[in-house]
Amino acid sequence: MLGATTPAAQRRQRFRELLAGSEIVQFPGAINPINAQIIEQLGFEGVYISGGAFSAAQGLPDIGLTTLTEVVAHGRNISRVTNLPTFIDADTGWGEAMNVARTVQEFEDAGLAGMHLEDQVNPKRCGHLDGKEVVSTAEMVKRISAAVKGRRDENFVICARTDARAGEGLDAAIDRAKAYADAGADLIFPEAMRDLSEFETFASALDVPILANMTEFGKSELFTTEQLAGAGVRLVIYPVTTLRIAMGAIKRGLETIRAEGTQESIVEGMQTRADLYETIDYGAYNDFDADIFNFSQEGHQ
Repeated sequence: MLGATTPAAQRRQRFRELLAGSEIVQFPGAINPINAQIIEQLGFEGVYISGGAFSAAQGLPDIGLTTLTEVVAHGRNISRVTNLPTFIDADTGWGEAMNVARTVQEFEDAGLAGMHLEDQVNPKRCGHLDGKEVVSTAEMVKRISAAVKGRRDENFVICARTDARAGEGLDAAIDRAKAYADAGADLIFPEAMRDLSEFETFASALDVPILANMTEFGKSELFTTEQLAGAGVRLVIYPVTTLRIAMGAIKRGLETIRAEGTQESIVEGMQTRADLYETIDYGAYNDFDADIFNFSQEGHQ
């Protein structure tokens, strides 16, 4: 009730344990707090918070228009309700080295378990679009070093994302990733890999774990967890999947209401009131009220 019962420090430690384990883990993207609660209740290992999904939910493209304050508030609202580790998209860190250090601390204070920084220039673009530009390796190393220096909880995971595959090639992207790991990155996010062999090459070249971004309509095929585990991937994220599911259903539902003048034909596909109340633990709030407000004024003046 009211939120997570597991302290943020324990969730960060759990994230570390998952990355150090031998099994591949799945972090679906949550577009809001109730989405994160459903992810936890269905048995996933963690929650991902996508910058692209957040931007889209604000009616904005994913080009760095959302602010640190907005993203921190969004991350706090989601991390507050789940006992799972929450892993958030920090774009390019919202500025230079000192800004990046502050970004880490803001996410720590918001209860997040980890974040990823990318090596794109500002303004950034979606990782699966063409025309991306990246900063120099030295500049990205500064970003990562600043993040590591700003970190106060050693278990807060700092991930480095490289978008260099598209413009510089696989070998150059791997060289960058090695430099990022040497600078202190705990996890590497190779964006827009073309096939399983590229994930495998990346994983084999590094001493830190890698993640796979299984976003729809992108450069990568939608591989199964079994396939990705075989290629050496440790973590899989599904950044915009829940947003696309929700928006697709909303659009179809509104079209039906517009055409038929009622939602009667689509009620069967909706979340029921009972399921909603179970998801948000409505009963616990009633029990809390009953325990607190069970006194009587009788006999008191």
